[in-house]
Amino acid sequence: MPPKSKTDGPKKARAPPKRKLAEEFPPGEVLTDNAKKKWKLGSAVGQGGFGLLYLANEDSSGSVGADASYVIKVEPSDNGPLFSELKFYMRAAKPDLIGSWMKSRKIDYLGVPKYWGSGFHEKGGKRYRFMVMDRFGTDLQKKFEANGKKFPRKLVLQLGLRLLDILEYIHDHEYVHADIKASNLLLSYTNPNQVYLVDYGLAYRYAPEGVPKEYKEDPKRCHDGTIEFTSIDAHKGVSPSRRADLEILGYCMIQWLCGRLPWEDKLQDPLYVRDSKLRCRDNIDEFLKSCFPSEKIPEEMKKFMQEVKGLGYTDKPDYAKLRGVLQQGLKTIGATDDKKLDFGVSTNGSGPPSVKTPKRKKAEEKGQSADETEGGAPAKKRRAPQKKVKRAKKTASPAKRPAKKEPQASSEPAVKKTRGRPKKNS
Repeated sequence: MPPKSKTDGPKKARAPPKRKLAEEFPPGEVLTDNAKKKWKLGSAVGQGGFGLLYLANEDSSGSVGADASYVIKVEPSDNGPLFSELKFYMRAAKPDLIGSWMKSRKIDYLGVPKYWGSGFHEKGGKRYRFMVMDRFGTDLQKKFEANGKKFPRKLVLQLGLRLLDILEYIHDHEYVHADIKASNLLLSYTNPNQVYLVDYGLAYRYAPEGVPKEYKEDPKRCHDGTIEFTSIDAHKGVSPSRRADLEILGYCMIQWLCGRLPWEDKLQDPLYVRDSKLRCRDNIDEFLKSCFPSEKIPEEMKKFMQEVKGLGYTDKPDYAKLRGVLQQGLKTIGATDDKKLDFGVSTNGSGPPSVKTPKRKKAEEKGQSADETEGGAPAKKRRAPQKKVKRAKKTASPAKRPAKKEPQASSEPAVKKTRGRPKKNS
């Protein structure tokens, strides 16, 4: 037997393949989609993840101006994020589907970006994937920070109502979003009173052919999503569900009202965040008291979180009931849903003191959203660090929870680093 070479022995695990960066195309480049429709690129106006975003119009003799109505995402064809989003857009975001839904629900608009086309483009011996969609304005994270990290109660309730419309639509088309947050909510480019939920890179087909996936914990998938908002299910490695989307929405609305969530001081510790959320789910009253220590707790937030808590993993939410909860909140403050989004200075009172927010734990290799924003800036930016203040009381380490089966709190998964996004279903 020949002697073993130095290369023999156990093989090391391979690192994830490095994604390629998109090369910038010159203005005037013409792309042809799968339906043979031609699109002309304008200037590059943003970068998200490993792709570029261009202003675009249907191909014509003229150049693409700054008032272009469309944007096109372009990525090297070997990359995955845009491919994942395309699955959702092609199945659930075609203009006729969205139009039919709006008509059946008698609503003026639905905040789901429309899919206008996609295809491949070759240049210089390289192949690129592209997708055409609507152009948008600024994201709500910028608005939130500019407003001192508080939104008026009326605005929060209106955003909640719009998001319930969006979630009911995508849930009805077999998908969940799994990454709802202010930086993924963009205002319309032409109408500042309309808001759209973007970035479907983590969108998951929870019910292929109408059959919901079963509850199953997977330690390899623990903590996917954006750590401060992600659901308890996601912390346990369970695939996204409808109740998870609503739980995330609840966290977002509470943060928009009070300024910060109780676990934002330790976002670098996913187990701490998970256990904090478990305690908050078990005692919603104490959770809300910690969020609103110096003001009256919004009753609609308590009712909303209670409704979400009562949902089973495969349960269909009662969207009408949840809308009623938020509409009652508007009545409580003497307001109505006038369809106008007022980002004026919040008068909700003071929330917990701000602390420096650690770097968010994101799904491995997940890039920033490339959806269009005002001034051509990338749609998502990391939050500016806040001045750190001394905490009044050190939080004790959470006790280990006993092992239980769904729908009760289950056994603690092992500590894992952030992994890739959940597998998408064709």
